[in-house]
Amino acid sequence: MKPNRESAQQAVEHRLRNIEGRHNAQVKDLRKAFAHGELTENGCCAIEGLRIVEEAIRSGLRFDSVFFSASAENKAQRLLPQLGAHVETVLLPDKLFAGAVPSDTPQGVAALVRCRKFSLEDVLLRAEAGPILAIAGLQDPGNLGTILRSAEAFAAGGVLLGEGTVSPYNSKVVRASAGSVFRLPMTKVKFADVLSKLRGEKLRLVATSSHKGTPLHESRLSGPLVIFIGGEGAGVPKDLMAQLDETVVIPHSEKVESLNAGVAASIVLYEAARQKL
Repeated sequence: MKPNRESAQQAVEHRLRNIEGRHNAQVKDLRKAFAHGELTENGCCAIEGLRIVEEAIRSGLRFDSVFFSASAENKAQRLLPQLGAHVETVLLPDKLFAGAVPSDTPQGVAALVRCRKFSLEDVLLRAEAGPILAIAGLQDPGNLGTILRSAEAFAAGGVLLGEGTVSPYNSKVVRASAGSVFRLPMTKVKFADVLSKLRGEKLRLVATSSHKGTPLHESRLSGPLVIFIGGEGAGVPKDLMAQLDETVVIPHSEKVESLNAGVAASIVLYEAARQKL
């Protein structure tokens, strides 16, 4: 016999551990991870929202703990069957939950998940599968999240995150990536230290620019390559660009000074995918 709704609700309540104090160690870890936008000491990323938590489950990530606000307890019935029995699930008062997550309109579900770690070698092994993206000083989390989402959509091999780039574990990056951050091979690098390594792997190094370079439709984006995307306004740093093999530009109206970094990267990734067909 199938369990009735009441028994299912009782099973959910049995798994949920009530936490009332803001000084609880798990709550402090959640709050700190969100505030810093980085991994915790044990390698956990803080995520928030029903869809993002489900994306983390779909991506096969390991969960340390899942938090529900009292008013969103019904969502536990949807998520708990998808979570392993070893995952700790806790219930927080609405005010305590709202104080731990950064969203102005919290959905009542948050979690600490262990993100996969990749080395430079891990990313470079994927160069045959698709272009490697190199992000140089991008600071807007929405832009980085958009780029990561497009990178997965257009089968990029992986992502190198240079100095001055916003953390991929920033909650706004995670949300804008729609879960792609959980699946893309990524690693942080100093470009000055890795350019020789990239050349040694026979990778073409291509910069993007707002004004000068080979028009995108005339460029060659097939074969193993690294596409460098610069920060808002300044673009790829000049000293870095001088060491790259080619610069490509997306033709656009002179009335617009430049394209949004997320939009520009998405267009270039689409063209690279198109040329590969």
